[in-house]
Amino acid sequence: MTMVKAHVSTHELVAGRYRLLEVLHRETNRVCWYGEDVEAGRPCLLTQIGLPPDPDGESSRRAIARVLRMSETMGRLCPGRLASIVDAVEEYGTLWTVTEWIEGTPLGEVLEREGTFSHVRAARIGLELLDVLEAGHGQGITHGELSPGQVFVRDKGPVVVTGFGLTGATLAPRVSAPSYASPEQARDERIGPAADLWALGAMLYTMVEGRPPFRDRDSPETTLKGVDRLPLRSPVRAGPLTQTVQGLLRKNSRERLNRQAVREALVRVVSEDPDVALASAPRSRMRGLTSGGPRWSRRTMAAGTALAVVTVAVAVVVVARELPGGSDDSATDAATPRPSASASVPAAQPSQAPAPTPTAQSPTPTPTPTPTPTSAPPAAPQPEFQHYTSPQGFSVSLPEGWEALSTTKQDDLAYRVVLGAKGDPRTLAVTYSTRVGDDPVAVWRDDVEPRLQQSGDYQRIGEIRATTYQGREAADLEWLATVDGTRVRTLGRGFLLGSGQGFSLRWTTPASDWDDDANQQTLDTILRTFRVPSD
Repeated sequence: MTMVKAHVSTHELVAGRYRLLEVLHRETNRVCWYGEDVEAGRPCLLTQIGLPPDPDGESSRRAIARVLRMSETMGRLCPGRLASIVDAVEEYGTLWTVTEWIEGTPLGEVLEREGTFSHVRAARIGLELLDVLEAGHGQGITHGELSPGQVFVRDKGPVVVTGFGLTGATLAPRVSAPSYASPEQARDERIGPAADLWALGAMLYTMVEGRPPFRDRDSPETTLKGVDRLPLRSPVRAGPLTQTVQGLLRKNSRERLNRQAVREALVRVVSEDPDVALASAPRSRMRGLTSGGPRWSRRTMAAGTALAVVTVAVAVVVVARELPGGSDDSATDAATPRPSASASVPAAQPSQAPAPTPTAQSPTPTPTPTPTPTSAPPAAPQPEFQHYTSPQGFSVSLPEGWEALSTTKQDDLAYRVVLGAKGDPRTLAVTYSTRVGDDPVAVWRDDVEPRLQQSGDYQRIGEIRATTYQGREAADLEWLATVDGTRVRTLGRGFLLGSGQGFSLRWTTPASDWDDDANQQTLDTILRTFRVPSD
């Protein structure tokens, strides 16, 4: 993309005060730097924007005043969601805006690193952006240059938006991110809120498809022609977001979805996440969640389904809303397979290294007396197993007497089956989805865990572990939570089948019983014998 042609050296201070340290991202005629305010001794963001010739400096003064005024206005309308501009200066034919440091990463960089997002994560970010746009649009303020470079994703809290007030502040260029510009911008027409909604649609498209709806070409002008004249490439991974994306990317601005319709559609995608739905189900219907260990309870299914969403459960999201009794996601989700259990499961987990064993030995080991045999304690009775084949086609060996406690289905898109036995506090939840992201770790981290953390007593055990399961990409999440006054532990494993399909398994038991030999043997047996319908 065309870069700002301003003379700038990282050895010089902008306005005698701001040191440039590193380029964060580049757009047409715009560069965002990580910098330092040497007077205040704190980090900041500096955005460098090329200015047209301005012999008397009047245009520069107007641009600076507009940017500062707009930042102040938007800061009042949407506190905490906009990056506050603390300074703006003109130097060497360049407009510099100085923004307080944001503890986040540009959305464009996150997408480059991760490729695509799950539908739930994309919808959630879309809702956060819509909040900001609605605040501005309600006061007649259009962003006009919204793009992944203007959105910062934080580890905690909603996204932060930058760039308000820059549109119209300078005569050139029309847009900084041509592949996210609206057709009316491409035609250099007057724009309004509909242009921001187009940009929102373009970013939703990029988050789920892994590429913008109109690719960058050899020049901004060529890219803009494509936005204006070429047909939209039909999304293939958008799933439940397909109609929303297509409705936002209509060439005629008067035919685009309005903000209310977009909000309802995005809320529907997020709320149909099983993790969300189960969280609102009555606790009395969540039997088995009181067991604390690796269990696939309904809540585990819910949050677990969210977890499943992580690797397998985006489709079950819708199903979860109809689940009979799936409340208290924190508890059910509290149980996840621990490293020891996972390591003993299938041999198809090369990414999980076994725990190191001591290797140091003394050169001449000191012989130890042979202990006098004593009567060994009676061995604990070993559980008996039965082979179970579900009506949905998956099969697994389960403790004798176990059966399906509940089944929820959403057409042919997803289903969830909770398995257990009356009087047994343990449960296994199996979730299948046809709308799964391509990164199992990201699903747990971005779609499931945030929901689990809302319970207040959620406690993750270790890290989310990328692994393989039966030769497939997988990830494990293990956690503790409290269900109906009982501390439970859950192990969740999600794995991918390809073509958007995946499964999630959640094993939950009372935390105090997690280490019991019978529990560990049951978990190992389940993981070793589970087979998907095609196996």
